Amino acid sequence: MKLPYSWLKELLPDLPPVSELEPVFAHLGLPLEGVEEVPAPVEGVLLVAVKSAEPLAGTQLTKLTLDTGENGEKTIASGAPNAVGLPAGTMLALVTPGTTLGGMTYGVRPMQGVESWGMAASARELGIGESNAGILTFPAGTAAPGTPLRELWPADSVLDVEVTPNRADVLSALGLARDLAAYLKLELNEPTIPAAPTQPGEIRVSLPDRGRVLDRDPSKKLRFGCDHFAARAVSGVQNGPAPLWMQRRVSLAGMRSIDLIVDTSNYVMLELGQPTALYDRRDVAGDGLVVAFGLREGENVKDLLGNTHQVGGEDLLILDAGMSDEPVMSVAEAFSTMKQPKEGSHVLGIAGIVGGEHGHVRADTRDVVIESAHFDPVLLRRTATRLGLKTDAVYRFERGVDPLLAPKAAVRVAELLREYGGGTPEAGQTLVGTPELPFEITATGEQIRALLGMHIDTAEMRDILTRLGCRVEGEGDELRVLPPSWRVDMVIWQDLAEEVARLHGFAELPETLPTLRVHESNLGASAPSDRRADLRRTLSGLGFQEVVTYTFTSDEEAQKARAELPGVRLRNPMTTDRTGMRTALYPSLLKAAGAHAKGERVMLFEIGRIFPTSGETERLGLLMRGDLAARTYQDGVQGGFSVFKGLVQSFAATSGATLEVQQLRGEEVPAALHPGIAGAVVWNGERVGWLGALHPEIAQEFGLKGDTFLLEAALPLPGRDWAFRDPSRAPAAWRDLAVIAPAGVSYGEIVGVLKGAGGELLEQVEPFDVFTGEQVGEGNRSVAVRLTYRGAKTLTEEDIDPVFNAQIEAVKAQGWAIREK
Repeated sequence: MKLPYSWLKELLPDLPPVSELEPVFAHLGLPLEGVEEVPAPVEGVLLVAVKSAEPLAGTQLTKLTLDTGENGEKTIASGAPNAVGLPAGTMLALVTPGTTLGGMTYGVRPMQGVESWGMAASARELGIGESNAGILTFPAGTAAPGTPLRELWPADSVLDVEVTPNRADVLSALGLARDLAAYLKLELNEPTIPAAPTQPGEIRVSLPDRGRVLDRDPSKKLRFGCDHFAARAVSGVQNGPAPLWMQRRVSLAGMRSIDLIVDTSNYVMLELGQPTALYDRRDVAGDGLVVAFGLREGENVKDLLGNTHQVGGEDLLILDAGMSDEPVMSVAEAFSTMKQPKEGSHVLGIAGIVGGEHGHVRADTRDVVIESAHFDPVLLRRTATRLGLKTDAVYRFERGVDPLLAPKAAVRVAELLREYGGGTPEAGQTLVGTPELPFEITATGEQIRALLGMHIDTAEMRDILTRLGCRVEGEGDELRVLPPSWRVDMVIWQDLAEEVARLHGFAELPETLPTLRVHESNLGASAPSDRRADLRRTLSGLGFQEVVTYTFTSDEEAQKARAELPGVRLRNPMTTDRTGMRTALYPSLLKAAGAHAKGERVMLFEIGRIFPTSGETERLGLLMRGDLAARTYQDGVQGGFSVFKGLVQSFAATSGATLEVQQLRGEEVPAALHPGIAGAVVWNGERVGWLGALHPEIAQEFGLKGDTFLLEAALPLPGRDWAFRDPSRAPAAWRDLAVIAPAGVSYGEIVGVLKGAGGELLEQVEPFDVFTGEQVGEGNRSVAVRLTYRGAKTLTEEDIDPVFNAQIEAVKAQGWAIREK
């Protein structure tokens, strides 16, 4: 949540400077994500008054005649859409000639026959807001023409506060100031708001039946959607730009200024924490509002932005009462006739989420109906999630808004429209429903001290809870606490303990070493985590760098990498390129590698989960490209496939595991790999994945030039217990053998045959030559290997010959030949 420091300073005059607030917010459990210093508009930007606005024939420009104060009367040509028909007296921000803004210096230049004296700027062009839809305008009389804007819009610090889901009470300027006041023991200047009228208003309201059960489980709480609703009418509002101070606060809080009516609703939400909705009274048929759900299931509702949503049986709607020929004799009778919407009623909005196209405020709106209500957070969250709507109102309602705040917020909106829009609020205000309020919590000081593990006097606990707005009673060590209505998160006595610790200071918690007692059922529970940590350390030691990429992907990315298309789809994706759950790790690694400089060595690994159709699993991904060691004053180390395979073998050896790479051919080759450089990873005798060179076509898709090597393997990759033995005192014996086999026979297959016939004496097989030519026949190759034998004693020819001959026979049994000298 973003909030300007100046706003908090107005509510808390003795608030410390911004530089001292970071530890304060941290102690409150509301850490600052950042502090943005927003400068004032540059010098040379003046507040000027419009004298006339005339369209320039044949163009889309408007000629504005301006009163600029000491500079006299000036004219500009503006192409802003809201410059058309600006009423006389409206004030705007003018960038005067000679002023440099955004790297451009403005002057006087002719435009369609108009000597344009500077430029009328938008909020974004001035760097004080996000709106770029039109020029920045203010009500007539905001200041004397020619007043520098920086005098009225000074520099400020915007606090970005991280709010946990349970602290909806601090999602407003007043709520945050209230918490700071309790912690710092400061005096709080609350906004002056008149008491809500006690007499009924002219707008009738009907709420859903409390007895309706939406959850079929009888053990669950009954859900009736809305338990408190305030409605009030205001007539004769002169809609236009909001006052400068309001626009400034709304803009600094990260919202876009629209007009007086909309800005007032947003401002009250930011100030008090209560979202409100305002409807054009011309569209509220029957002078009544109906809160209902399940009555229009399957109907399409168009919101005020033009988007269409299909509502369901559990979606709460706001409708007007519809047209009726029957006379209504009294308010009570009106309520009794409004059990459900009449024919001809219209949807005004999806309750607590977004307003509808019908009834929304327009530029010519003069009479409004204010809706301020308390909605069920669970039902509202369900609707917002299903419809994919996340608004500022939803953000507050789903966390829990003060159930008693609705009438106060309605009065605040009406008073602001009266003061700044000249509106006339009706004498009464309709208020229906009985909200559920926090109930009394009983605890003892000893209970809280035992839970916190530190000594706090019961008297201090009373003081802390009282400062937070609680009503505290009880004698001696007993605490009977009634939380304030805005603290809907205080339900059990442990919540009281948390508040006591928070304001007393978490830093005061004693530092003690806990007694660790591990239950038998938890023995070995950390083994998977330990294995991952060992895996990370080993790969990092080999030169690989860990990356953490998005679990989300898209069909386009999967197709580009020739990976399986996502089967698990996101119902409400944040962006178009993150619509499904990934089915492989290597596309993300390729994308990360593409972000590095060309020619730079890249060695990456990731441990993450994938979601193919075969089921969710955890995998390890490796990527290497570029030279292992760059050339400097001596030759470097080129990063070919042999180097990559060697690193993987080192990784296996460090883990105490055996690794074998078996060549893959034909349809066995993964789509990501080069058909001629692909192998299966056999870990401790079990096939767990693949490795090889990236397919050239995929490399081109990702903009990767040069060789790129990949590995993807299923986890866990178990090691083996280390065992040590004395080295053999007997010397080794060697024999060389050249096997002629078809070129399609892999080296691994040859080694497998030799090891199978080598028995216990065979210690190692190492290649030292590969030869092709006429001597070995077309389509064949000769693979020369060195066989190492070792026994418990010095081996003789009589010991080695039988084993060597058996290996030769095993080779010939495969249809291969032995190359003679």
